[in-house]
Amino acid sequence: MSVALRILDDGAWISVNDERRVSVSELWRFDDPGFCACALPDLVVENFQEVGVDGRTVGTRVYGQCIACGETGVTPWLPVGRIVEGAYHDIDRESVLWPVRVPGAHDPRTRRQ
Repeated sequence: MSVALRILDDGAWISVNDERRVSVSELWRFDDPGFCACALPDLVVENFQEVGVDGRTVGTRVYGQCIACGETGVTPWLPVGRIVEGAYHDIDRESVLWPVRVPGAHDPRTRRQ
């Protein structure tokens, strides 16, 4: 069974099977020592850049701003949900998000040798 993932409204929503499921203006804490000087950035999500799937994990790259230090930028791929038996399930985005790999996706912050 296929699942349709799209970014809607100029990056304001992630749609799963034509239903808005994840929106901007959430506060995410994630692990990425390269994003800013904070141990765990607290990011206000301002815009979805990309959405993809790694196995059953739905991941996204977002543009946002750390509320502690003010740094802005684009995150690595972060998980937002899971696909289980063709249905989308949110993950707890109030806990620390750990970056995921999305096959075929390119993180422009990564140097290729």
